[in-house]
Amino acid sequence: MGKYKFVGESIPNIPWEKCSGVSDKTIWRSTKNPIIPRDLLPTSNSIFNSAVVSYNGEFRGVFRCDDKRREMLIHSGKSKDGINWDINPERINFIRENPEISEFEYGYDPRVVKIDDRYYVTWCNGDHGYTIGIAYTYDFVKFYQMENAFLPWNRNGVLFPRKINGRYAMLSRPSDTGHTPFGDIFYSESPDMTFWGKHRFVMAPTRGWQSKKIGPGHVPIETSEGWLMIYHGVLNSCNGFVYSFGSALLDLEKPWKVIARSEPYLLSPQKLYECVGDVQNVVFPCAALCDSDTGRMAIYYGGADTVTCMAFSTIDKILDFTKNNSR
Repeated sequence: MGKYKFVGESIPNIPWEKCSGVSDKTIWRSTKNPIIPRDLLPTSNSIFNSAVVSYNGEFRGVFRCDDKRREMLIHSGKSKDGINWDINPERINFIRENPEISEFEYGYDPRVVKIDDRYYVTWCNGDHGYTIGIAYTYDFVKFYQMENAFLPWNRNGVLFPRKINGRYAMLSRPSDTGHTPFGDIFYSESPDMTFWGKHRFVMAPTRGWQSKKIGPGHVPIETSEGWLMIYHGVLNSCNGFVYSFGSALLDLEKPWKVIARSEPYLLSPQKLYECVGDVQNVVFPCAALCDSDTGRMAIYYGGADTVTCMAFSTIDKILDFTKNNSR
């Protein structure tokens, strides 16, 4: 066991590489990056900003696959090792629980989390504007679409892995009709995964790498220190937006209260596959696996809005980094 306690599952086959070079790094990239190239599918222009979970000793995921029409679609995928992926060439065809739910228009930047007996998928859905779509699956074959969580415009909907004070909980970033030149993170809760309310402000952009806008990344991890949230931040440079990511700790029972927040970034776009692509200078986290036996973490992130990449750390390293570099 490590220095800190956290709620997680045993993942003995979690993807892992030892840190090479500087031994005190908090986070380090996979030598196999990008683990998923942009053209893994014959029809794909890019595969990035995707989400992965462990599943019956293997791994399953939902992937943003922009096709060669540049339409934003979501595909399911499976893997035995979390690195080599078999992605369904056909997009997910959601089964609507209610015929009045709008048919799939587009989808991007999905997240996946297991709550009770099913896996919930959230994504940026199109329904008269960007909003948060919700669906669930038991087997990553059939996906059942529920009501959208919010009115447009909203992005980056991330569910917590359990109910908080008896209610489902979600982080999101309300936005506008454009490319969102601002962005604060908010908390919302629901008794039934349909009606969302009790919205609470969590945190806003500050300065430096997170001065323009911020948004929640992977599903929060429950630890003895609070909810660990990795989030992306954006800097508006002379060459455009630069996306990096850092970490924060939120109160376990009142997750809109920030306990600690890293001032330096965890990871910024520095490698060629993060700086050159359809959108330059982007690292965007959407998923993290965490092994309860070793505390190892495998973080999945998009590179340059083009490819899927992986970085490694441990719960102890990330929590120490967050607490020791907080404002």
